[in-house]
Amino acid sequence: MRIALQNENTHPWAAPFLSLAPGIVLSCIVALAAFGLEAVEVHLTEHRFVENLVLAILIGTAIRSLINLPAAFTPGIRFCEKFVLEVAIVLLGASISMQALKAAGPALVLGIVFTVVAAIAISYGIGRGLGLKHKLATLVACGNSICGNSAIAAAAPVIDAEPEDIASAIAFTAVLGVVMVLALPLALVGFGLTGPQYGVLSGLTVYAVPQVLAAAQPGGVIAVQTGTLVKLIRVMMLGPVLFTLGMSARAASNGAGAKVRLRHVAPWFIIGFALMMALRSAGAIPEAVVPSLAHTSNALTVLAMAALGLAVDVRSLGRAGGRVIATAILSILVLTAIALGLIFVLQIG
Repeated sequence: MRIALQNENTHPWAAPFLSLAPGIVLSCIVALAAFGLEAVEVHLTEHRFVENLVLAILIGTAIRSLINLPAAFTPGIRFCEKFVLEVAIVLLGASISMQALKAAGPALVLGIVFTVVAAIAISYGIGRGLGLKHKLATLVACGNSICGNSAIAAAAPVIDAEPEDIASAIAFTAVLGVVMVLALPLALVGFGLTGPQYGVLSGLTVYAVPQVLAAAQPGGVIAVQTGTLVKLIRVMMLGPVLFTLGMSARAASNGAGAKVRLRHVAPWFIIGFALMMALRSAGAIPEAVVPSLAHTSNALTVLAMAALGLAVDVRSLGRAGGRVIATAILSILVLTAIALGLIFVLQIG
């Protein structure tokens, strides 16, 4: 009787919001826990070895794997996993300015474009050769070649990837990102690289921007500045790659000769990403606002990753784990080789 009475007294417009509440609240709790653990990690070690993105997935996955969540949590979790992530991608566009292209010079820009395209193709081929599914191989390739977790999270809705594939790709890509930060300084000595050369290598191989700053630090200020610039240009490839993936996915689903519409190959969040980047480049977004937008984008992404973890059963990850690890390792080795080749071909001093 009480349930029926509550249903009668509930306004029709409020019902959808009430159905989302349990999952959203749980996702927020997981996200806050991830931020808290990252803060503890930084306080104890003075380093950020495991990012809040990864922690959110790990915590969410642990909860999902250990507890049978009631069905009431599902709508809110899906909302955070999809819509919240799409909003985060739009806001990410405000962090990127086209002015970086002018500062780099055409040769280096073209070299970065070539590196990203070649790395995606080779990484995807490695993944498929090792038996990964098309979508999982695509996610690993994008994460390895562009910007790690952010690229995987952005590409996932475009190709309609499964939660297990997304979490698997992010988990192992994140681990390799940390390994690269720790191992890359060996190349500075081993190959006798100059500051600019080491900066280019860092920007082309390390996944996240904060990780690039950490990895490039041994090369000095010039290495850090160069690495950051190269990394930003590399991140700019995210838009064209997402557009291409969307067009390919739509064409494949419709079959040969199918008409591809703009609204299908460029979902609203991709258009929003490009629009925000254009506004930033035109000076329509004040520089003082950019850090706040970047922090908001990161917070929403962590929330989305918490929801993603809450949708994943760890037992599903174990079946593809070994192949994903092998694909990611081989892919990062190929990317490093391409980056070193580019440095010497362009005679970066």
